[in-house]
Amino acid sequence: MTTSPASSAEPELIERVGANLARVRERIASVGRDPASVRVVAVTKTFGRAELMAALEVGLRCFGENYVDELCAKRAMTRDRNVSWHYLGVLQMNKLARAATCADVLSGVAREKEIDKLATRHERPALDIEVDFTGQPGRNGAPPEAVGALVEHARELGLRVRGLMVVAPVGREAARDAFARTTALADELGLAERSMGMSDDLEDACALGSTEVRVGRALFGPRPTR
Repeated sequence: MTTSPASSAEPELIERVGANLARVRERIASVGRDPASVRVVAVTKTFGRAELMAALEVGLRCFGENYVDELCAKRAMTRDRNVSWHYLGVLQMNKLARAATCADVLSGVAREKEIDKLATRHERPALDIEVDFTGQPGRNGAPPEAVGALVEHARELGLRVRGLMVVAPVGREAARDAFARTTALADELGLAERSMGMSDDLEDACALGSTEVRVGRALFGPRPTR
């Protein structure tokens, strides 16, 4: 595999990321899903420019970030590329405007006040409503019984709700239950996208209806510490 002039990734890194992407697609296929039916979002949180460029070289075009500063910086690195950026972190009100400016998709939307503020913005990224099935303090996401009202409120304000997003609870059975319930809720609300599954649990998520997996370690290896 050869690098393009714009790439700053070493050939060895490109080869490794390409092999890892092939393994992710094999894992999706192992549960009977067509890998082409499941979008792979490369989560570049704490990874650098080299990993981002390697992902581009192997054909990935959807990227995710959990921190607004990294999102905007990496968005700037890819302005001349046809890519989509997803903001996956908690939406802090004081950083919401910057996130909306830099992201094509805002996942993690969980509160009415976030929707209200987004409706005042000129930028109109697509939204994913995050669902939380644990009820645990400190977990982002709306309880499932509140999701329908949030979707309706966003639609009334002219925002495009793309789908639902979930971070699985700890434990395989709890995770599978969350995936199944998220798919059922998305179907009930007429939402096409179900952003479910990460590096450790993507098989179960895909078996239970995911249209999008968010993977970082499975593509790039151990995540650097901040």
